[in-house]
Amino acid sequence: MSGLADRPLPVSETFLSLQGEGSLTGVPSYFVRLSGCNLRCRWCDTPYASWAPEQTPRTIDDLRAEAVATGVQHAVLTGGEPMIHEGLGPLSRAFRDAGMHVTIETAGTVFRGPDDVACDLMSISPKLANATPEPGDPRDPDGRWRILHEQRRWQPAALQQLLDAFGSRQLKFVVTGESDLLEIDAMLGRLVGWRAMDIMLMPEGTRTPEPDAVAWVVQQCLRRGWRYCHRLHVELFGDARGT
Repeated sequence: MSGLADRPLPVSETFLSLQGEGSLTGVPSYFVRLSGCNLRCRWCDTPYASWAPEQTPRTIDDLRAEAVATGVQHAVLTGGEPMIHEGLGPLSRAFRDAGMHVTIETAGTVFRGPDDVACDLMSISPKLANATPEPGDPRDPDGRWRILHEQRRWQPAALQQLLDAFGSRQLKFVVTGESDLLEIDAMLGRLVGWRAMDIMLMPEGTRTPEPDAVAWVVQQCLRRGWRYCHRLHVELFGDARGT
């Protein structure tokens, strides 16, 4: 490898776990969490990769060797926001070359296509208004991130490019109430090519949701033909790093 492939990537953590969300829920997977994000979600469950990013420089060869040593067949490249890193392409291709199925988890604000990244499942989590930091958030004393997050969280051109480029994809939305459904409808109305089976709804929270919250989301999925998105890792391990 040369060029970008030789540069260490800023890695927040790596771990072996079960995929907790989406169409591959329950599948043993090797996770690489890249550090750094262009957003700052109010309810972010990995602040050590965004609000207060921690990182250890890791080479692609090192990460690939660690992944292969786990013996699993699935790799998940996540963040933070992995798409902001130019090294994501070489990393994803290294895992694909090792015979692994590659999932990329992204907010859908940055486009990288199949000529750049190797991706078997593009897992997109567009951020709704419920993710924007509230005024007075102590992590954002001057309100700078509140403004930047709101400006960046919805990039329909980049999201449409992802939908056009990757046939295997899912769109996961964190919902808290009826207003979120109206916002999702407005977003989807500006996009083409998606299918009902691509859309997933999940309750907000870093703990196992209350039965009433689950029941409400289930009813919305039944009404619209969308899919319920479980958070298996939260149920199994709680809100813990390395899971």
